[in-house]
Amino acid sequence: MPIYQIKKEMCEVGHRIWIKGFCAGNEGNHSVRISEDRVLCTPTGLSKGFLTPEDMCLIDMDGKQVEVNAKGRKRTSEVLVHLAIYKKRADIKAVIHSHPPHATAFAIANIPLPEGLHPEAEVFLGKVRTAPYALPSTQALPDSITPLIGPETNTVLMGNHGSVSFSNTLIDTYYKLEILDAYCRILLLCKNIGKANVFTNDQMVDLLKVKQKFGFKDSRLACAPEGCIGEDNQPFLATFERTDSASCDCHGGEVEHATAAERQEEVLGATSRGMGGVDDPAFEAMVRTITEQIMAATGR
Repeated sequence: MPIYQIKKEMCEVGHRIWIKGFCAGNEGNHSVRISEDRVLCTPTGLSKGFLTPEDMCLIDMDGKQVEVNAKGRKRTSEVLVHLAIYKKRADIKAVIHSHPPHATAFAIANIPLPEGLHPEAEVFLGKVRTAPYALPSTQALPDSITPLIGPETNTVLMGNHGSVSFSNTLIDTYYKLEILDAYCRILLLCKNIGKANVFTNDQMVDLLKVKQKFGFKDSRLACAPEGCIGEDNQPFLATFERTDSASCDCHGGEVEHATAAERQEEVLGATSRGMGGVDDPAFEAMVRTITEQIMAATGR
C-alpha cells in the first residue's frame, strides 16, 4: 500500500476510535510498521478524531523522528510501547494504544478478563492479560507489557491505564480493540443482570476447534479438556456476590451488605406491616391525614 494511503487509513481509524469514545481529548496513539526500520505513528497532543495524513510522523526503530513533519508535529510520547511490541513480534505490523472505557474499568479494578463466556471474545481475542501499572511515557511501560506477549497474544490491558492491541494490519488491530470493549461492556451488563453462564469444558474444546479451523492458533486447546480455561475467572465472578444495598450504624461502624434474600424479606416484611396492618391506629391516622390534605387541595 502506498505511504499516503497508509496515512489516510491511520486517519480513518483514528476517527473511528474517537467516534466510539475509546479516547477523549488527545489521548491514545497508533502506528504502522512500514519497513524493517521505519514506523509511521500519530503525533502527540492531537485528537485522534481530527487527524490528517500530513500529521503522521515517521520514526526509526529507536523512536527517533527521521523526517521533518510538514506541520511541525512531534511523534507520540508513547512510541516506546509500539516499538517494544514490534521488536518482540516480527509479525506485528500495527499497534493501537487506547483507553476504551469498559475495558479500562477492568484494568483499573485489576480484575482479569474472564474466559469461557463469549464465543467472539475467545475466537478473536483469546487470553487477555493485564500488565501491572507503570508510569506512562517511560521505559517502565513497555517493560510491564512485553513479558505478557506470547505468539498468540493480540491484546493486553494496561493496569490503571488502558489497552494495547496489535496485529498484522491496522484494520484488524482496530477490530481487536472494538471487540475488546464490546466484550467488557457485555460483562458489565451481565453484572447488572446478576448472572453469567460459563462454558463447560466440552463446549470450550468445541469452540477452540472451530477457532483452529478459522486459522487461529490457541494453545489452550491442549488443556481445555482438563478445565484450564477460566482459572482467573473468580475475581470477576465474585463481584456478583456484592450488592449496592448496604446499612451502617452511621457512627463509624462497618458497612453491612444485605443479601438479595435479606432485601426481599425486608421489602416483603415492610409491605406486610404497611398494608396488612390496616387496624393499626397510627396507620389509620396517617391515611386520614393524607386524605384530608388531598381533599383540601382539590377544594372539596
